[in-house]
Amino acid sequence: MPLNRREFVSRSAATAAGAALAGGLPVVAAAPAAAAQGGDDARKAPQKQSFTVMGTTDLHGRVLNWDYFTDAEYDDKAHNDVGLAKISTLVKQVREEKGCHRTLLIDSGDTIQGTQLAYYYARVEPITAKRPPRHPMAAAMNAIGYDAAALGNHEFNYGIPLLRAYEEQLDFPLLGANALYAKNERPAFDPYVIKEMHLGHGRPLRVGILGLTNPGIAIWDKANVSGKMVFPGIVEAAKKYVPRMRAAGADVVVVSSHSGADGATSYGDQLPWGENVSAQLAEEVPGVDAVLVGHAHKEIPQRLVVNKQTGRNVVLSEPLCWGQRLTCFDFEVEFSRGSWHVTSVSSRVLNSNTVPEDPAIVKLIAGQHKKVVAYVNQVIGTCKTELSIAEAPFKDVPIIDLIGRVQADTVKAALASTEYASLPVLAQAAPFNRTAVIPAGDVRLRDAAGLYIYENTLEARILTGAQIKDYLEFSARYFAQLAPGVPVDLGTLTNAGSTPDYNYDSVYGVSYDIDVAQPVGSRIVGLSFNGAPIDPAAQFVLAVNNYRAGGGGNFPHVAAAKQVWSNSDEIRNTMIAWVKAKGVIDPADFGGVSWRLVRAGVPLF
Repeated sequence: MPLNRREFVSRSAATAAGAALAGGLPVVAAAPAAAAQGGDDARKAPQKQSFTVMGTTDLHGRVLNWDYFTDAEYDDKAHNDVGLAKISTLVKQVREEKGCHRTLLIDSGDTIQGTQLAYYYARVEPITAKRPPRHPMAAAMNAIGYDAAALGNHEFNYGIPLLRAYEEQLDFPLLGANALYAKNERPAFDPYVIKEMHLGHGRPLRVGILGLTNPGIAIWDKANVSGKMVFPGIVEAAKKYVPRMRAAGADVVVVSSHSGADGATSYGDQLPWGENVSAQLAEEVPGVDAVLVGHAHKEIPQRLVVNKQTGRNVVLSEPLCWGQRLTCFDFEVEFSRGSWHVTSVSSRVLNSNTVPEDPAIVKLIAGQHKKVVAYVNQVIGTCKTELSIAEAPFKDVPIIDLIGRVQADTVKAALASTEYASLPVLAQAAPFNRTAVIPAGDVRLRDAAGLYIYENTLEARILTGAQIKDYLEFSARYFAQLAPGVPVDLGTLTNAGSTPDYNYDSVYGVSYDIDVAQPVGSRIVGLSFNGAPIDPAAQFVLAVNNYRAGGGGNFPHVAAAKQVWSNSDEIRNTMIAWVKAKGVIDPADFGGVSWRLVRAGVPLF
């Protein structure tokens, strides 16, 4: 069978580099080195050169500057643009400025989930079919000329077979030094790649790119990876592989880390490793020059971290997600006494809203884009009145109740003929997307998809009344404490402690107040079921998404609770099917104020 370009380069270089490796783990290097340049003249005096490593992260299925949920060009309050077509134009500008031979382009993961474009080629017309279509992200990244990409946690959302099919379509290596086969703990993906750059003086410069992914995959995608792959710590893997890369000849080491710079972990003590540890990596692992940060969806143009052992600065940068920014690590190097040395590194980010889309990338996926636009514009039902999620972070609104109702109905039907049929069913829901709206009149598939933007599936777990109260107390951390008489500022009321919207759950089927004058842990007041105070010992079935059921967000009790049912279909599809079956969405069927914010007993709104 003929090799594709990535396989040819990888296998040739791995053979060349193999002798330098300890332990025999598979390592990929760039194409075989050309003859050293410069001769005696190059050894007479230090030769200073420069090059740039460009980086993206958390693209989440965005090729064009398009929002499939609104069926319009993407826009936000800051007028950011998104997508690889914009990134391609920026990349071309940098290559023109620096010279193609003085640039590399890498990514830090989460590429194949996040838009209906990506979903379509995972579920509707999957790339795992007998005659697989090209994945639009693979096609665009190949055309732009990426040199390597790290695995993100969302790469595993559609299962390992689809991820492998995506990997096969890439012309560059997909890296994951801490993604290991469960049976033998050997690398399931290439840990790193070494690229050679001919800068005109001395021998070729060797740039090592190490890819690291997030240990949280073991929790967040447990159903897809359990028993198949394990994901040890990021810092621990870097300590293992950076010395190997240096031994294999890397003059420069850049880490592509699908892990935030720092901050809290969303899986608590369920794993011994942290979620956001890129700064810790830079501080503790000697031999790293720069870290492309991912996962956190934040913008870090440049952050300097001093390595404890060497005393040298390590440069961190995270470009804003979805292709809104492009990071540039600008290196100055010097060739002296037969080797290259880094003399300085700095980083910056370029804004994709400053350039037009690359028409070549637009043309490349035009047919796929058109097909997906038609798919998301299918009419699936009607709605009697407009439903908006805008106030959902601080008010009980019907659009969130709709999610709860769909989940509760689905679980009730599934348990109808089981021993759990008599138990009351509650449902968890969170405000994922603050711009989601279900319009009055025709409801299209994209309206439901925009309400539930993640590929979560549905489970049913048994919790007691006391555990439901604990669950809600934990969720209420989302609100800042607000003393009586202090003005209400919606800008600071929510997201306390950097808690994201997707980790604020309300529970459909019970009633309660959240008293924000009280400290965390003592906020849930008047919790009731069917008009009576909830019995702490009573059993309830909680309809919950697989992310939360697996421990995502570190909510109490649910991960250890008994599972009585689960479904492999996405909740988004369950909602679409529910709307199709009902025909009409009527808030009178499911809406109503079941929870409210109060302050010292007085309603906040």
